[in-house]
Amino acid sequence: MAAVTPLLETRGLSCSFGGLRAVDRVDFTLPAGEIRAIIGPNGAGKTTFVSLVSGRIAPSSGSVVFEGEDITGLPAHRRVRKGIAYTFQITSIFPKLAVFDNVALSVQRALLHEGRLTAANLRQGAMDALERTGLAERAREISGNLAYGHQRLLEVAMGLALKPRLLILDEPTQGLSDGEIENFVMLVRRIAEDATVLLIEHNMPLVMELAQRITVFDRGRILAEGTPAEIRDDRAVQDAYLGASADA
Repeated sequence: MAAVTPLLETRGLSCSFGGLRAVDRVDFTLPAGEIRAIIGPNGAGKTTFVSLVSGRIAPSSGSVVFEGEDITGLPAHRRVRKGIAYTFQITSIFPKLAVFDNVALSVQRALLHEGRLTAANLRQGAMDALERTGLAERAREISGNLAYGHQRLLEVAMGLALKPRLLILDEPTQGLSDGEIENFVMLVRRIAEDATVLLIEHNMPLVMELAQRITVFDRGRILAEGTPAEIRDDRAVQDAYLGASADA
């Protein structure tokens, strides 16, 4: 039986800022359809790593391969067209625009790429994304007036509207209430029916509940990978991270 091509691979991926190597020769593989969490202590290189994957930062060395294609040299907007969507650790919305209009901009990009841009398709795509994230009733509100947690969900809706093959979520539950986090867990599971999810998250109970596999970063390298149970029992992970507070 032929080997299945991973959705995402990085090979020897490195990124240095001056004398600091934030990501250090990382080999990483992500199969399609998985919910993968990336955890690690503050400064471990998690956000830098997903920024390299999404094209927001250029690597110092190494490569990024998506669906078997080397995309290392592609800028971020072309990676979006390939199917990689990234929600930021700090909200990145258009605060003066309505909630609907924020999402419609993402839908417009996707429909233009598909050659299906019509007013009806634009509205349908935007409302579908808002309904999936529980924001449909806030469609006409000004985005900057939303509570921070709802702004985070709006950014997820903007990512979903791009119809990604890979959705990268960087600290998505920051600012969400307990009830909103429960809804978020259900949302990610629904997203995973159509897309692969790569999640940076500091909420360990959520990670253990949601992720199928976990990758642990420490000092720019992968310290461990495994199921939630394997990571929970890993002594090196316990020493480096679990039980200690950690930020993204």
